[in-house]
Amino acid sequence: MLSSVYVLYIHSGRGSEQVSRIRKRSRTLVSMAKFKRRSTSSRRKCRKMHFAAPSSVRRKIMSAPLSKDLRQKYDVRSMPVRKDDEVQVTRGHNKGSQVGKVLQVYRKKWTIHIERIQREKANGATVSLGMHPSKVEIVKLKMTRDRKRILDRKNRAARQEKGKGKYTEEAMETA
Repeated sequence: MLSSVYVLYIHSGRGSEQVSRIRKRSRTLVSMAKFKRRSTSSRRKCRKMHFAAPSSVRRKIMSAPLSKDLRQKYDVRSMPVRKDDEVQVTRGHNKGSQVGKVLQVYRKKWTIHIERIQREKANGATVSLGMHPSKVEIVKLKMTRDRKRILDRKNRAARQEKGKGKYTEEAMETA
């Protein structure tokens, strides 16, 4: 059941009488948008947390979607990008160009550097262009023991077999 919420303009510079009139006039029903009490919906706070995130959190944020072949093989949608993964650019000026190896994951700048994606500077030197990981698609994973463990944990089909994940109608009827 939705409860009524009052809209209140505290910092509007109005007198207390005007604030109370606004409060009485603007009773509206608002659905709950937040599920965790300790999380915030404030744009300012969310942006601050994002850009001040530590390297361990940035690793997770800097994930890229897997290609359709890998998605079918592992039943996982995305993975954090790693140094020797092979990726293909899906957005921007270099879209659809050949597959390249990830040379560097630059967490401080939220970018990855890819093997053959470079530009020439005015003095003739070539520098690799930084791309955001969400704008690339992982075509080949560098498989390590830890990565294998992550893929096993994230595998959606295996979770369904174990009975974890989304509830089914049958399960709801029996409960």
